[in-house]
Amino acid sequence: MFIDIAKIELKAGKGGDGAVAFRREKFEPSGGPAGGDGGDGGSIIFVADYGIRTLTDFRYLRHYKAENGQDGRKKKQYGKKGEDLRVKVPVGTLIKDFETGGVIHDMKEPGEEFVICKGGKGGNGNAKYASSIRQAPRFAQPGTKGEERVVSLELKLLADAGLVGLPNVGKSSILSILSDAKPKIANYHFTTLEPNLGVVKVGPEESFVLADIPGLIEGASEGVGLGHDFLKHVERTRVLVHVVDVSGSEGRDPIEDYKLIHEELEKYNEKLKDKKVILVANKMDLPNSMDNLELLKKEISEVEDVIAVSAATTEGMQELKYRIWELLSTLETDYSTYDEEYVEYIEEEVPDFTIRRENEDYVVEGPLIENMYYRTNFQDNEQVRYFERVLRDKGVYDALKEAGIEEGDIVHIDDMEFEYFE
Repeated sequence: MFIDIAKIELKAGKGGDGAVAFRREKFEPSGGPAGGDGGDGGSIIFVADYGIRTLTDFRYLRHYKAENGQDGRKKKQYGKKGEDLRVKVPVGTLIKDFETGGVIHDMKEPGEEFVICKGGKGGNGNAKYASSIRQAPRFAQPGTKGEERVVSLELKLLADAGLVGLPNVGKSSILSILSDAKPKIANYHFTTLEPNLGVVKVGPEESFVLADIPGLIEGASEGVGLGHDFLKHVERTRVLVHVVDVSGSEGRDPIEDYKLIHEELEKYNEKLKDKKVILVANKMDLPNSMDNLELLKKEISEVEDVIAVSAATTEGMQELKYRIWELLSTLETDYSTYDEEYVEYIEEEVPDFTIRRENEDYVVEGPLIENMYYRTNFQDNEQVRYFERVLRDKGVYDALKEAGIEEGDIVHIDDMEFEYFE
């Protein structure tokens, strides 16, 4: 089954905690702090792989978690870094923020890598906190959490040229003749239910990728049928090969058919009208085709390239192949998408801490306070003293004095209460 959109949840690894340890070895009576740092958590990395064609795997596996970093150990041994999780996706996959739909990254180069979630940092062991004043620190730093994200993956095929047109006009037959693709072919509407890709060989080391884009009918731009599912795959094609049944064998007017599909493409996105178009008049082996071809050329005068072919007899196929190649040779490769880019929400810069009055008490809040509170074990006197020293060095005490605090007043930090004294 061809799957080209998926929602997945990602969680990078947590950093390992730093260790609290001391050297206790023979002939080393003074010992000293010897707690090693925790290892960094593993990151989640997307890798663009040509060997994968759809997002089917992500339909069954929706949660991805990288390995946590190991905790630090004694003898200043660092914890092992968590292993990165490399997730392979098809070339042409858009990584989107699930909430906003904005494109975070476009995986359009084979082998390209993108770090979507960074692993947490490992915490420092107590050996890092040793100083001439604090010679035996009995605390360490916990590791930080890894980044978490919910993203949607959307595959938009990378093809040099795309076959478009109403059902049953011969697109799949043309693809099978020109390329190595083997699409399902039958004489009824909607034989093709998923896009097909084929490589068209022109000469030594000369080839291009041709896509058969199915599902285009009246109302496709508004989501009728499978319109929206397949129109997005037209975006990345540099040349549109518009196929019509010039014979009118099913009682349809080839001129009206062309205008209908052209209008649906423009409604989907106006930028599509800027793409180069080759108009292919197929089924030339049937009656009335020659007369209809002349009318088609007069009515659709804005298209310079009109090539008459017959998929049944292969007449005109070589001319079509070389014309597509010739046109592609004059165009720059551009696999850009029409989707909006992801704009990261940047919160207003907030101060390290704020102080406010709540009744008669003082409340200290802010990222600095929350970070220090999370890292401190208040059952350990040495860690408490270190916590107080940081508050003093960062100006929290001075700010409390400016706010009018007096001895004996109560200070709230998170869910703890402290009595203030000089």
